[in-house]
This record gives sequence, C-alpha cells and structure tokens, in this order.
Amino acid sequence: MEQPVNGKKRLAVLFGGQSTEHEVSLRSSINVIKAVDRQKYDLTLIGVDKLGRWMLCDEADYLVNPDDPARIELASSAHYLAVVPGGHGGQLKDLASGETLPAIDVAFSVLHGAAGEDGSVQGLLRVLGIPFAGPDVLGSAVCMDKDMTKRILRDAGLPVTPSVTIHRTDAATADFSAIVHQLGLPLFIKPASQGSSVGVSKVLDQAGFRHALDLALVYDHKVLVETAIDGREIETAVLGNDQPAVSVCGEILSNDEFYAYDTKYLKDGQAGLVIPAQLENRLSDEIRLIAQAAYRVLGCAVMARVDFFVTEDEDIIINEVNTLPGFTSISMYPKLWEASGLDYPQLIDRLLSLAFERARDAAAIKTDL
Repeated sequence: MEQPVNGKKRLAVLFGGQSTEHEVSLRSSINVIKAVDRQKYDLTLIGVDKLGRWMLCDEADYLVNPDDPARIELASSAHYLAVVPGGHGGQLKDLASGETLPAIDVAFSVLHGAAGEDGSVQGLLRVLGIPFAGPDVLGSAVCMDKDMTKRILRDAGLPVTPSVTIHRTDAATADFSAIVHQLGLPLFIKPASQGSSVGVSKVLDQAGFRHALDLALVYDHKVLVETAIDGREIETAVLGNDQPAVSVCGEILSNDEFYAYDTKYLKDGQAGLVIPAQLENRLSDEIRLIAQAAYRVLGCAVMARVDFFVTEDEDIIINEVNTLPGFTSISMYPKLWEASGLDYPQLIDRLLSLAFERARDAAAIKTDL
C-alpha cells in the first residue's frame, strides 16, 4: 500500500451507526479523535447516519450540539461514500465527486451496538483489507449476543449469572411461575444483543414480567431473563492479543435502581466510579484472572471490558463482556487504563498498534494451496 509523503499512516474513525447507541457513539468519537497522535496519523472521519449511510466528515463541524448528551447529532454531509472491496488502496469513493479517498491503513470503529459491534463492520473491514481496533468477526459476534456468550463461558467452566433465554416466538407462552421457581425474584430482563442497558427492566411480579418482556422484544428477537444478583458491580479492562493484560478493577456505585442508560449517559451525579475498587488483593487478582480467561475463551483481541458481580460471600460472577466499550468522558474502559498507568493518548496508540499486530498475524496465515 502506498504510504503518504509525510510518512504518517491514515486512520479512519467510524462513528454514529444505526443502533440505539448512536448518540453514545458520537460522544465516544470526540474523545478518540482528540487523543489520536497527529504526528503518527492523518485522519479520515466517517460518520454513519441512522439510515446506515456512510459520509465523509470534517472534524471542525461533524457534530451538532456536541456538548449536550441529550441533543447531540451527526451533522449532514454532501459527501456520501461508496465502499470498494479488494483492499490495498482505494477502499472508499466520494459519490458526489467520484474521487477515491486516500488509502486507509487502520480503522478505529466506535460504532457501538448492532451493525457496528456485532461482527458486521468487522467483516466489512476484513474484506476491505483494513486492520482495525477491537476483536475480529467471531469474537465480536459472540460477545454481542449475551445468550451465546453465556453458553461459551459456561462450557469453559466460568461463572455466569443464571438465566433463561426466551425467543420472540415463545414469549406469549413464557411461564412466569416456572421461571421464578428456577431463578427467584427479583429478575432482570434484557435484549440479548443490546448494550448500554437499553431495554433492560427489573421485574418484581407477573405484571412487571409481561411489560419487561414486551419492552425487551422491541429491541431484539431474543431476550435473557436473569437472576438479580445482590452484589457489587466490578469492571475490568482487557488489552492485548495473544498475551492480554488486565487493568485494575473499578466499581460502579449507582443511586438508581440499576445502572440504566439514563444513569450512564444523561443524568448528572447518578453514578459514581471508584477506581481502583476497594477489594482485597487476592480477590482483585482472582477477578482479573477470570477476566483474562473469559477474554481468551470468547476469542477477543485488542480490547474488551469484562463486567462482574461480586457477592457478599465473595462469589465472582461474570455479568457480560463488551468488545467495544464506551470512550465517552465518563466511560470506565479508558479510566481503568488511566488508573493502570496508560493515559488516553497512550491507550489509543496502543490499541492501534495491536490492530496492526493482529493484521500481521492474520496475513501470515496461508490462504492458498
């Protein structure tokens, strides 16, 4: 691939997307773009609108209301993009001018949620021959589906929250009494493939169960009904490929019923992050070892956040694994690494280095006979 005369590599940052986490993605993009080392990288900014259209963005004015989490929007653009498969340069064209964009060397996608975090964009970037930060197709797809995540973790002997999976076709006949007998009360109901606590409800009775089930099925065709774990919410950040490192542990303290979307992104002062979490060293070490094991078992690479519950009896239970954690100003993943000695610019630089490393490993695999 031809390199630019200035010796820099070209980084594409993708943001927005068609998921319910569109606005979170826009907020993540602000911090990622700000942290990129401009001595190493030239930027191509690619916004994806809610219709799924890719557009070339100008860093100076790509967002409307960037400082307001409730009103932030992707600005319109006259430069919609077409994708040209094949790799080795010329991956994107400006539809208005017909011009080919400068070849992209690496991509950093903050397309949170469906059609961004679920392996679809990762597969497209593979087809285009563009290295990218984050797990590959399989790891992304598996971790996006919480039902599949649990199945794989359980098979590996790793501790997960007890749950029942209900498909849309079976929702009308779901037996509340049988589920309560199995899982107890209260319950949590959540879409299988959503993030940022979208569509999640706490259930205390049968009426609440039906309402929560209907809400979750608005966002997915499959939902999880989980035991409500009475425990501390502990999170870890994992970074690396074959030999992943795990950050210090952090704890979420929420004033709300649970750590919902509004609590995370819209309300001031509703959630506190304690970093490092106040844990005995042996317990912290055990959590970090389980996080590393889960990361490997699920086929993760480059980065992921592994979330836990820790009960009063010190049982450690994996809640979920997020392969594209938030990069907003309040997000746990970069804060955990900052507390572990890696500041925001260093973290972004390391993630991009790992993307190149993973691409080199993939290129070494024989693809012909």
